[in-house]
Amino acid sequence: MTALVQAVAPLASPAQKQRVTIILHSGDIDKVYSAFILGTGSLANGWDVSIYFTFWGLLRLKKGALASGPLSKLNLFGLGALGIRWRMKQKRVRDLRRLAEDYKALGGRIFACEMTLDVMGVKKEALDAELIDGYGAVGTWFEEAKESGVTLFI
Repeated sequence: MTALVQAVAPLASPAQKQRVTIILHSGDIDKVYSAFILGTGSLANGWDVSIYFTFWGLLRLKKGALASGPLSKLNLFGLGALGIRWRMKQKRVRDLRRLAEDYKALGGRIFACEMTLDVMGVKKEALDAELIDGYGAVGTWFEEAKESGVTLFI
């Protein structure tokens, strides 16, 4: 093997499964889309994926709130989010609920930050239990992330 080939060889052996860990800190609709699109794409390529929802991202796990966030730029009092949803529909991008269901069907895991629940005054009963695989603090995230080849903060 030449030095160049060795330099670009994968870090994990083909038999070892690779992992992506995503921290979703933002509740902005475009960032929630990004987390699920990146997660679903990674799962489709054989990677293990977990998304750790914290702070404003956690608010998207409330029942019926997955797609209710603002747009990160040019929100325009909610018109921007409405416009991006319309544009996504025109381009045949799955809505966030269906994207989340695809993510889960492919084996993706979702964790809700317990500290954020307390800080934001959100009760577990207010969250969409169908989406959530577990609750935990920074130790839960660390256990997921320590084996990850890729960690993303969104």
